[in-house]
Amino acid sequence: AGMMDCKKVLTEAEGDMEKAIELLREKGIAKAAKKSDRIAAEGLVLGYVAEDSKLGAIVEVNSETDFVAQNAEFRAFVEAVAKQIALKNPANVEELLEQESIEESGKKVSEVLTDKIAKIGEKLSIRRFVRFETQDGLIEKYIHGDGKIAVLVNMRNADNVLAKDICMQIAAAKPEFLNREAVPEERVNKEMEILKVQAMNEGKPEAIAEKIVQGRVGKFYGEICLVEQEFVKDPSVKIQDLLKSKGAEIVEFARIEKGEG
Repeated sequence: AGMMDCKKVLTEAEGDMEKAIELLREKGIAKAAKKSDRIAAEGLVLGYVAEDSKLGAIVEVNSETDFVAQNAEFRAFVEAVAKQIALKNPANVEELLEQESIEESGKKVSEVLTDKIAKIGEKLSIRRFVRFETQDGLIEKYIHGDGKIAVLVNMRNADNVLAKDICMQIAAAKPEFLNREAVPEERVNKEMEILKVQAMNEGKPEAIAEKIVQGRVGKFYGEICLVEQEFVKDPSVKIQDLLKSKGAEIVEFARIEKGEG
């Protein structure tokens, strides 16, 4: 807190250090409450993976300005939150906020967050997170653009090099699903309807349009399904072929982009 703020509360508390700290925190909370209706869409997405690569998490913490995202203390807070999620496994953001902080014992995560809001002077909010854990596989993360995109992947029979390549693929190519089986049926039907109308608008008879749709729907899967995408490092190879050549498998993945949605 600022020096004059500290002087004021010390005077108000008649020199009682503990009472002055309480007053500062109370004022910090009031300051934070005023900021609660502002939009926070900047910030950072960062992650944490345990040394044994068996568990990890990525998290998005928002701020109001990009300037705060460059703040070293804010960055350290986001990294600590990612570590908290990985190690303490909260079910959701509400549960996370109620947990005791692993970085500042005796304080809830929500209290640490409020302290940061008071100190940094902007609305900050923990928006969302993803956590993976494995017994027989490997968890890897990748942070792109100094905290703009975070990727987390859970793989079997993979080493860290392959897992990092897959993370970079997900960051660059934005797959929505792992494979065809994971795509909801209504999403496929809707796409096929659109493709059919496109083909008929090109003047193709309905019977031929149907065949064209079958060909084009493969391209659709190739864009949204991770295993059917072309490998960004070598477009002549598909991800499923790369995995097959290594005997590896992707169990699950997550990609969080700062401020999306």
